[in-house]
Amino acid sequence: MAASDHNPQSHPLPPGSIVCLSATALAERLEEEINRAGRHGTPLSYLLVVIENLDELARAHGSELSEQTLAYVGETLRRELRRFDRVGRPSDGELAVLLPGADGPRGEIVARRALARLRAIKVEAGGERQPLRVSVGLAAWREDVGGEDLLAQTRAAAHQEHGLETIGT
Repeated sequence: MAASDHNPQSHPLPPGSIVCLSATALAERLEEEINRAGRHGTPLSYLLVVIENLDELARAHGSELSEQTLAYVGETLRRELRRFDRVGRPSDGELAVLLPGADGPRGEIVARRALARLRAIKVEAGGERQPLRVSVGLAAWREDVGGEDLLAQTRAAAHQEHGLETIGT
């Protein structure tokens, strides 16, 4: 299946599949990775993916399609990442990626690759194929930044006009 031919309704995930960490599990994992990065002096990047037309898809075609689309995007991200990177859902319309050991420039490479891959996805609904409108924000962790601040930075970056803004690198 090519991403450009994706129809989330025709490729549901098996029941009980866990592609993305919950908001709570993501926050816990983020704090663990921040603690680890602080102890070992290693970099950590945090990537936020916002699907801008998800609400539009839900209104036009139902919330099930938007959930299936998010699950597909999460699985697509997971396949593109290293086995120890983690994808989670900090809120209903967002996906976040923890990139332990990735400094700002390496995180930006991942972010640009993810953005290009996700922008190639087209969702088929109601006989029409619509591209996903995706924005990405990226922040590199610094010692004076906690998990909530990191998420806020990536949200601000994702909502910038250019589609990929980098903060703290």
